[in-house]
This record gives sequence, structure tokens and C-alpha cells, in this order.
Amino acid sequence: MATEAKQTCYEGSCVQSFQFYLEHSGEHEAIMQCVHNVLPGEFQRIGAGKSSLDVLGVGSGGGEMDSQMLTLLQSTFPAVPISADIVEGSSKLTDNFKASVAKIANLQKIPFGWHIMHSEDYEKQVKAKGDVKKFDFIHMIQMIYYVDNLAGTIKFFQSLLKNNGRLMIIIEAANSGWDTLWKTYKKDLCVDVITEYRSSGELIACLKSLGLKYDEHTIPNSFDIAECFTPSSQLGQRLLNFLTAKDHFEQSFTPEIRAGMLDLLRNKCSTEKDGKVLFNSTLKCILVHA
Repeated sequence: MATEAKQTCYEGSCVQSFQFYLEHSGEHEAIMQCVHNVLPGEFQRIGAGKSSLDVLGVGSGGGEMDSQMLTLLQSTFPAVPISADIVEGSSKLTDNFKASVAKIANLQKIPFGWHIMHSEDYEKQVKAKGDVKKFDFIHMIQMIYYVDNLAGTIKFFQSLLKNNGRLMIIIEAANSGWDTLWKTYKKDLCVDVITEYRSSGELIACLKSLGLKYDEHTIPNSFDIAECFTPSSQLGQRLLNFLTAKDHFEQSFTPEIRAGMLDLLRNKCSTEKDGKVLFNSTLKCILVHA
């Protein structure tokens, strides 16, 4: 069926790998801290004087972030009705999101529109219908790596913003560990779902070329990858699988490439402290103006 035409990152075994990564990286906690620092003021500005608010989540995964952002928006405007549309390519993660909504009383007041499809299929569908729904707040957290046309995607979703709206994009920072690893080993890593690695550097260059106004916030984060350097460690192997987007790190690369990646991970992507090897997973939160 059309909605499943393009494989997204998180189907099948990838879902477990992603959940495992979240447990070990502290990434969601770091992002939520930024959200709670930045969004209350943004929401006040976005929602001022509006009689209803419409939110679009693109690549929402299991909805952990959406639930907290929608709750924050509700607490900012308790009397204003809110609607949420969700675009997510993974049916498994969408099911997880629906199950969590069913357990949170305040979210049951929000009508959800579910679109189980890749963001570019959603774009085609909206353009084909011609009946364009606009939004006050759109967010894309850790999903911009999976689109084919970066400029086209940003232009399209920014065009869906209502007056005073904001498009929030969260992405790995330029010169972070992810950026260093994936750009150094581009020809070995950018071969499956991610064919072109992007960090905040590419995103900001794109926003400038489109002439769009934006604000930028840094989200500091790091996590211990010391286990990656112990060949017998199952935890280390699972982390390496996720860092390289492979099911089997050991079988996926030649011994020379594996050794080179491990050297890079230790010496260029991380800092060592108290016996830990702390991988630099700093992110950027970019708020694009309507």
C-alpha cells in the first residue's frame, strides 16, 4: 500500500534498537529539558489571541515528546481547543503512541489525525487534495535525515504555518560525534535508509539559502560508549549497531574500517573522564518562523 512504499528507519528490529538507544543515551531527557526551557515563551507568542490551536508532529515516533509538548501547550492555554495531526512512517511506533494517548486523560480531549506515511508522501497527499490545513506549531524531532529533498521539505512544511507559527526542527549539532562519524565514513554508512547525512550545519545553510528567519538553541548531551571498546560486550555491540545504523557492526565492515571507526569514536567523537568515554551527542533546536 502507498503509505508503506518508503521504508522509514524504525520498522521491525529497528524499533527495539531505537528504544534501546533512547534508554542509554539520555537523549529524550536532554530534548525535554530544552523544550521546557524554550517552548513556554514560544507557545505564549504563537497562541496569543487565537481561538484554537493546531499542531503537526512529523516523525513523531512513539509520541513521548508529543505528549509532553501537547500537555505544555494545554497548560499554557487551558481554555483553547487544540488539535494534533501526526505523520509517522512506522505503524508499530504509531500504535505505541495511540496506546499512550489512551492512558493520558488530558490528551483524550485532543482530536488526533493519524497519517502513517513518510513525510514526503504526506506532502504529495496534501498537494493533491488542495485543501491545505495550516498549523500553529509543527515539529520535526530527529527526522530530517530521512527526507530526500531537504530544501523542498522545509519549504513545504514552513508554508503550512499559520500567522506567528513556528516550525521546530531538532537535529544533531555540526561537529558532534554523530556528525564526525557519519561524515568521515560517509561511503560506508550512507548506503541504506540514510543516503546523505545532515547535521545542523546543512540545515542552517539551507534555511539561509531559502531566506527563512530562525532562532537556534543548543541541547548539550553525551553518553558513555566505553563498552563499545570491549569486543565481548553485548551492550557495546548494540550501541555500535545503532551508531552505524547496522544490524551487525562486526559483520558489516572490514576489520580495517571497524578499527578506524573505533579509533575515531574514542579520539574524535568523545572525551574520556573517570573511566567513561563520553560520546558527544550535542543537538540543536532550530525554530523556523512563519
